[in-house]
Amino acid sequence: MSETLPDVAWHVSTRSPDNGGNCVEAGPVLDGSGRVAVRDSKARAAATIVYPAAGWTAFVDAVKTGEFDLPAA
Repeated sequence: MSETLPDVAWHVSTRSPDNGGNCVEAGPVLDGSGRVAVRDSKARAAATIVYPAAGWTAFVDAVKTGEFDLPAA
């Protein structure tokens, strides 16, 4: 089922080349739910994935602790 997405405060990483032209954008959904939306910066009109607050927090925590880091070659 598709829902109409409320406004989102989109953010692009400052480490993204070309002012965000080749990465993903993420931001809080501005409906007070705590959800976070993610989309492709090259295809902003395409599908947006929305994560519940707890799921996004778990993902960010895993990134910070290196859970997704590739082993050194």
